Amino acid sequence: MRQQSEQDGVSLSEVHRSVTIPQSAGVLKRLLAFVGPAYLVSVGYMDPGNWATDLEGGARFGYQLIWVLLMSNLMAVLLQTLSARMGIVTGRDLAQSCRDNYPKPVAYILWVLCEIAIAACDLAEVLGTAIGLNLLFGLPLIYGVIITGFDTMLLLVIQNYGIRKMEAMILMFISTIGISFIIQVFLAEPVWGDVVAGFVPRLNSKSLYVAIGILGATVMPHNLYLHSALVQTRIVGDTEESKRIACKYNFIDTTIALNAAFFVNAAILIVAAAVFYTRGVVVTEIQQAHELLTPLMGTALAGTLFGVALVTAGQSSTLTGTLAGQIVMEGFLKLRVRPFLRRLITRLIAIVPAVVVISMKGDRGSYDLLILSQVILSIQLPFAVIPLIRFTSDKQIMGIFVNKLWVKVLAWVVACAICVLNSALLIGQISEWITGAGPNAIWLWLTAVPVAVAGALLQIYISLPKSWKVWRKPVPRVPEKIELVPQRFSKIGVSIDYSPVDAKVLSHAQSLAKGYGASLFLFHVVEGVGGQVFGSDAFDDEARQDKEHLESVAEQIRKTGVEVATALGYGRVPEQIIRLSRENGIDLLVMGGHGHRGLKDLFFGTSISQVRHALAIPVLVVQ
Repeated sequence: MRQQSEQDGVSLSEVHRSVTIPQSAGVLKRLLAFVGPAYLVSVGYMDPGNWATDLEGGARFGYQLIWVLLMSNLMAVLLQTLSARMGIVTGRDLAQSCRDNYPKPVAYILWVLCEIAIAACDLAEVLGTAIGLNLLFGLPLIYGVIITGFDTMLLLVIQNYGIRKMEAMILMFISTIGISFIIQVFLAEPVWGDVVAGFVPRLNSKSLYVAIGILGATVMPHNLYLHSALVQTRIVGDTEESKRIACKYNFIDTTIALNAAFFVNAAILIVAAAVFYTRGVVVTEIQQAHELLTPLMGTALAGTLFGVALVTAGQSSTLTGTLAGQIVMEGFLKLRVRPFLRRLITRLIAIVPAVVVISMKGDRGSYDLLILSQVILSIQLPFAVIPLIRFTSDKQIMGIFVNKLWVKVLAWVVACAICVLNSALLIGQISEWITGAGPNAIWLWLTAVPVAVAGALLQIYISLPKSWKVWRKPVPRVPEKIELVPQRFSKIGVSIDYSPVDAKVLSHAQSLAKGYGASLFLFHVVEGVGGQVFGSDAFDDEARQDKEHLESVAEQIRKTGVEVATALGYGRVPEQIIRLSRENGIDLLVMGGHGHRGLKDLFFGTSISQVRHALAIPVLVVQ
């Protein structure tokens, strides 16, 4: 088992420990500093995939299944609390913990399953947004699906403004959804006595399947990975007391946020019950619900609010789904890719099947895809829940924060209930597919059935008490006393690009050179067409002027008593800086950071991260 001190990577490194917690402030201010991660998680509990089951439950059975929503919400609060606690105490997210403690083949399978689940969730978000655009503006579904591909750009801009800005935007989205349904609930005029009676548990053979669907759509597997990483954006101390306080405040944050999600789901079910069930109208599609709301409620406002809430739910889930994908890829594989590329891959995986199915089957195909996405999520759920409970119940990992006996019992009861109910949902869905496939059922027996059996066997394996401990490799303990070794630098490289930041870069480099008695190597890359095409053979006006300017800067520094050499590169900036650094034996590189974000990164590029990952020397970035 890897100790927390053996950190070979952190979750969401760009925002890791980026939010300061005021130590001397009052309880309210400290709570507000912790508020945020659970709200990003909560949007997964009100995404378009939940809408289908809530609408069907309310339209078919009235208020009878509200208690199922409440039970599902309580399960979610427990599991998300365990996820947050693990992230705070160990400093590892769930994906990293799986990689640390399971054999590689098992960890890779868990990663693949999780990626499929994230793509399925993204599919629901794509369809939800497309359906919302269709309801509001009459835009054909296939065009709406294509438009959703461009929200990748929006996400990039938001991410670069920091985690608190993203949390604020998500909170705005949740507020929009909540306000929309508050208005709709009052417009629907439900019988509040029947609503209260809906909290009394009752099931029959007809409502059982829908109840299982509600539960299967409520607890999202990728949210468990996401929450364990998001809590690490707060700067929490290493003492037991500071971790205990962080766990307490995150529990409050989780309870409030998931209760908000429960309200949204309950509101959807209540509106469906009040408008459709009382009139004997059976609704099984989101578009059908929208079409009937206006005539049955007597106002166009109901349909408009419904569409606005649906688009908002799809977009907010899109943001958090991207973060979950980044966490899973980095956690399981230690592989970092640019957020733009990560988002593009995930979104294409969702858009392609949506476009194909809608083109072939029309709008009806969107509902079938929504159901398929929920079935896929139900397959993945046990593979996130079981490791989470195992890790948080292990004293070697959690120390004094290990789950108490009553928590362990309750968590395993919840896990068993989720596994059994989701298995029933999966078996029922596969049986329905086989029955409806006719002569083509053989292909389902050769594909879907073996996959389901393999998933069941893997679920049993990771549930065994010794399925992972025997695979742990002993890790040398990190010495308590850190040996500090004096560092010496003899050749300091300086990358300049003739921008205002050069003055700061050169000032830092000159100070370091004098302090270490080192020589400076000034680098500049000629990026023009001549440099790109002819390389070092280019000697156009740009190359001549760049060379003269570089020598002028070098001469100015030489007058201060520092030895300076110059070198020009030609072509792509990152590649040339890496080459020049290696060829000249640089042991410290100084670069300037220009602070552009979002879309500017796409246009102007980002050199620092590429250089930093390619060179095995310290890189000082001057902002």
